[in-house]
Amino acid sequence: MTESIGFMPAIVHVPDGVVCQRNDHPGGAIVVPGARQARLSRVTTHRPFLLLSTRPENEAAAEELESFANAMLIDASSIEQRRLEQDALGRVDLEEYSGVLLGGSPFNNLELMKSPLQLRVEREIGTLVAECIDRDFPVMGACYDIGAVGTAVGARLSDRYAEEAGPVTVSRTDAEERDEVLGDTPESFDTLVGHKEALEELPDDPRIAILVRGDQCPVQMFRVGSNVYATQFHPELTAEALEFRLRLYAHLGYTSTETFESQIAKAYEYDYSANNQILANFARRYLR
Repeated sequence: MTESIGFMPAIVHVPDGVVCQRNDHPGGAIVVPGARQARLSRVTTHRPFLLLSTRPENEAAAEELESFANAMLIDASSIEQRRLEQDALGRVDLEEYSGVLLGGSPFNNLELMKSPLQLRVEREIGTLVAECIDRDFPVMGACYDIGAVGTAVGARLSDRYAEEAGPVTVSRTDAEERDEVLGDTPESFDTLVGHKEALEELPDDPRIAILVRGDQCPVQMFRVGSNVYATQFHPELTAEALEFRLRLYAHLGYTSTETFESQIAKAYEYDYSANNQILANFARRYLR
């Protein structure tokens, strides 16, 4: 039986670095760096979303959780985060969750020399994704994990469509005009990317629908069945969150040293409301 879900939103306009009240946050407040508008929602739910993270830095893992919660318009307490770089995933009973969220990663699927940790993470995520596809259980996989979902359905990965970290404009396809997760997002919208590999080709499979394309990277979002989604872009990010990640991962080469600062500045020139709305739609559809 599906629980009724009550959203009690409050729109709070905050300038850079202002402390914004959050009753669910330890200490009652968090700092919202550079946020122009924060929408805080209180949600009643018995089944959280499961977020699988693989970022070894504590601050990066915390930022990823907060970014997903903010974009989904739910409290962070409605997301159970498991950090696979710290502990093995173990058994997952999908009936205990509203859906599965797959965050980004410093790993790359195409790496030739993989550590035992990366091999374990790939195996655990791959096994869970395969189960979700088999059951058509709700999944939202972002960036790195478009490879996990793609691999599960026989897609081919390569570095042909890599994109430097920063803003891009992507476009909806006519495959699914009424897709509930895309909702009423415009035909073209701004988003944030940064990846060294991408899907080169998806198999001819009636379960697969390509939902969003880009000029440099053809497959930006696709769906398997009715409920499994994957994006090459980051639906959880804002310009502030991108800057945080780029500075943290500057040594990994997601953008060149010559364009590093200009790409960060450029990110602040775009509007990511439609991008974040995708996650809000996902939460609204599947939270139970």
